[in-house]
Amino acid sequence: MPVEVKNITRKFGDQLALDDVSFSAEEGQVLGFLGPNGAGKTTMMRIITGIIPACSGEVYVNGINVMENSLSVREKIGYLPENNPLYTDMYVKEYLNFVARLYRIPYPDKKTDEMIGLTGLEKEKHKKIAALSKGYRQRVGLAQALINDPDVLILDEPTGGLDPNQIVGIRNLISETGKSKTVMLSTHIMQEVEAICDRIIIINSGRVVANDTRENITRPGGLKRQLVTVEFDPNPLHEDLLTIPGAGKVKNVRDRIWIIESSPGADIRASVFAFAVNRNITVLSLQKEERSLESIFRELTG
Repeated sequence: MPVEVKNITRKFGDQLALDDVSFSAEEGQVLGFLGPNGAGKTTMMRIITGIIPACSGEVYVNGINVMENSLSVREKIGYLPENNPLYTDMYVKEYLNFVARLYRIPYPDKKTDEMIGLTGLEKEKHKKIAALSKGYRQRVGLAQALINDPDVLILDEPTGGLDPNQIVGIRNLISETGKSKTVMLSTHIMQEVEAICDRIIIINSGRVVANDTRENITRPGGLKRQLVTVEFDPNPLHEDLLTIPGAGKVKNVRDRIWIIESSPGADIRASVFAFAVNRNITVLSLQKEERSLESIFRELTG
């Protein structure tokens, strides 16, 4: 397994940033690592890359313990942090050549040209980084993260602040990279996750609250729960609706329209009809909600 995170806890003073976090990432997989601001995403990424230590727990990259052999792990990881620190007074080609030499890559000039072509920087390679747009700076950051041909690529908000065309370009590059490497991607753009991620982890207040494939999380009834919107005639009592087998939360949204959430694993549609028949209530409409990743995210981190 390229990345294994086992029972990681991290505190900053009295603040608990990560609380017993465990997960794994497979080869040839783009892992979406989601959470609200302050949830612990960046802290987790910094621990995996060996930048900061955990208070307890273990992280392995290709079987190597990050805490015990940080330098060996860094040789196998490419990292693009959120703030994308670059030497802005250097030229694009000069900077990437410099990074290649830091990694002691054979034939650094050849590798630099390869990365420039891969990330679409050919027209910008003789410009100073300070003169580049935000989109091209992100491409330079991605090129430096890929230049050592890492087994694991960790990207923290790689498309933040980009325009739609730039986002598509970076997204396609990440998706292509994920076919041969393990990519761990942190972003707040749900459409991006739905487009390129194979697996999704949602973290909230330092704890993992969801960990599943994209298909399982976003399918109707994902995360083993289901929402139905029902219009009754006449209007039933709230306490009566709670007696429906499998019903969890019940909410009156307007007039005679209710949202009923199932308990884990239950399909409550048949039970709703049976409830209505037993009480001589007409079901005017019943609709199962197609749950988007955004609604699931808000529900779990609300």
